[in-house]
Amino acid sequence: MSLIEMMILGFLSERSMCGYELRKKMEQLQGYARKFSDGAIYPATNRLVEAGLISEQASIRDGRQRRVFTLLDAGRAKLIDELKSTSGFNLTDFTRWTVVLTFLSVVPDKTDRDAVLRRRYDLLNGHDVHFFYCDAGNPLSAEQIDDPYRKGIITVHDAQIAAELEWLRSMLEM
Repeated sequence: MSLIEMMILGFLSERSMCGYELRKKMEQLQGYARKFSDGAIYPATNRLVEAGLISEQASIRDGRQRRVFTLLDAGRAKLIDELKSTSGFNLTDFTRWTVVLTFLSVVPDKTDRDAVLRRRYDLLNGHDVHFFYCDAGNPLSAEQIDDPYRKGIITVHDAQIAAELEWLRSMLEM
């Protein structure tokens, strides 16, 4: 399932929406990072309608025709399955991870939600993620870098990881 499809199902789990509302919600979730066009939204909604995950109904509002989408039971089940099985890029990429977290409450079982959080915790706790490497392929720490902007990237990243690990420990009651 694409990230766009996950966001569509996630937002529709809250209420029915037209394509314009979905696009605005998706842009708000992604913040400054990404804008969505109708050319991205409507092919995704068409795929989800064809798959029987959402329904579509035409309506007129303020003299304008719009397509209103509603999450179906099969769509909710698909979203829950996708969230419960979060792995790979959805777990490692922070932008994709924020989408998973945004809708994780849709998963009804706390044990399943905690399993997702635990996978993220294990990933962050067990791996050092670095941005800069020396010629021999070894990672460079902030102390080994003279460039203040590269040093800033590492400093902010390390603080973000430490804060997320603390939050995950609190959520997992560790």
